Amino acid sequence: MKDLGSIMKQAQAMQQRMAEAQEKIAAIEVEGTSGGGMVKVKLKGTGELARVDIDESLMAPGEGEVVSDLIVAAHADAKRRLDEQQAAVMREAAGPLAGMNIPGMPKF
Repeated sequence: MKDLGSIMKQAQAMQQRMAEAQEKIAAIEVEGTSGGGMVKVKLKGTGELARVDIDESLMAPGEGEVVSDLIVAAHADAKRRLDEQQAAVMREAAGPLAGMNIPGMPKF
């Protein structure tokens, strides 16, 4: 069995890697699209919606419902991409502990 000092050093190193991972996640920006690129949304790593771009051809009267649906779809696409990138960063930070079901550790 490893000595307590070694375990504490490993825990401190893991804590540092997790803090660095959180900084990387905060810096992530992803774009989601729908309607063949007619609607684009950008999400920050925190999940904050940073930008919405809508093709001008969708700005015709009667297109409101279509635009709404495309925005929701683009957001879902961006959220899926963000979740994937966040999970990858956390798996990298967890190293050999990734995938282990440790209480208090995020699941990724």
